[in-house]
Amino acid sequence: MTEKLFYRDSHLKTFTGKVTACTRAGEYYAAELDRTAFFPEGGGQYADTGTLGGVRVLDVQERGGHILHMTEAPLEPGQQVEGRIDWEERFMKMQQHTGEHIVSGLIHARFGYRNVGFHLGSEDCTMDFDGEISREELSQIELEANRAVWKNLEVRVLYPSGEELEQMEYRSKIEIEGQVRIVVIPGYDVCACCAPHVDYTGEIGIIKLTDVQRYKGGARVTMLCGVRALADYVCKQEQAADISALLCAKQNEIANAVHHLKDETQELKAEITRKEKKLVEYRARMVPDEEEVVCIFSEHIGGESMRMLMNHILEHAESDGAGKTGTERKLCAVFHGNDGGGYRYVIGSRRLDMRPFVKAFNAAFGGRGGGRPEMVQGSVSGKREEMKAWILEKAGKMEE
Repeated sequence: MTEKLFYRDSHLKTFTGKVTACTRAGEYYAAELDRTAFFPEGGGQYADTGTLGGVRVLDVQERGGHILHMTEAPLEPGQQVEGRIDWEERFMKMQQHTGEHIVSGLIHARFGYRNVGFHLGSEDCTMDFDGEISREELSQIELEANRAVWKNLEVRVLYPSGEELEQMEYRSKIEIEGQVRIVVIPGYDVCACCAPHVDYTGEIGIIKLTDVQRYKGGARVTMLCGVRALADYVCKQEQAADISALLCAKQNEIANAVHHLKDETQELKAEITRKEKKLVEYRARMVPDEEEVVCIFSEHIGGESMRMLMNHILEHAESDGAGKTGTERKLCAVFHGNDGGGYRYVIGSRRLDMRPFVKAFNAAFGGRGGGRPEMVQGSVSGKREEMKAWILEKAGKMEE
């Protein structure tokens, strides 16, 4: 069995060990040592990385009591090698995991909720609880968690006997066989855990709970601790400075400035919509009354306005000065785009089934789309004049 140095000293950065076995494992190698400071993946925490004898360690797994170091190159059994942990990464993970214990302990004490899922990801940590938590309650938990950090409490590790364990109240996500390892943060948490932790809560630096959302009938909390929380703050400060400069507002007033900008944008969008409706109406009036088949290409009228223009044209009736006759056009096709970039199209009729028409059109010009008998839409990459000529010819021959 490999001696687990990470349990004796979670801050051990380098060590020496003897290679006891090394076998091929796909494109990498699986090396075993008589002792290691590399923590294997477990307890929601991904494995340590680093080097063994100068060879890169990419992953560490524990299988059947054997700790396998996945290396880029083989190691010779029997040789002594120096192991080096990627310390900055290891320390960051210990900050997150110890912070999780504090937060989970506080939530359990206050609400009675169990932590039913923990994932220490490459960017943040998530904790799943079997009860809902409001943002206001989360803010209170965050403050209490940071008070635990400021107290710089000693993080203790216990290996109780079976009899002692029966008398203890502790959290555990799973049933554990054999020796149970208990991590204690005095006054905040007692939990079974296999992962290394910081020695004192002050090493966490800061605990920031960035989000809470409903998840499977409970709550999922997202957390950043220590170096991750600092990096997040630096990023957001830089973004706030950029936004402040763009809005010509003080950093502590950018939210109000953005709300004001949003209101102005909504007003402008409403004005553009009103003017676009007018443009569509004017464009529809420009179509001569005698045109039974109308084909319009535009680089300015797109989106929902294409359908609006089509409907205006189809519903426009001839006028002889004495009143409307009620005559409708046979077909209207509206295109938005250009020959170089392609077109979006809307084609409609009140008198003809457009589905077979657009099927033939798409086949002729490499288009895609479909719809209902009275209206079809899609995209096409044909040439404007060729498509217009095709539509005028085919529509003119269609029977009602």
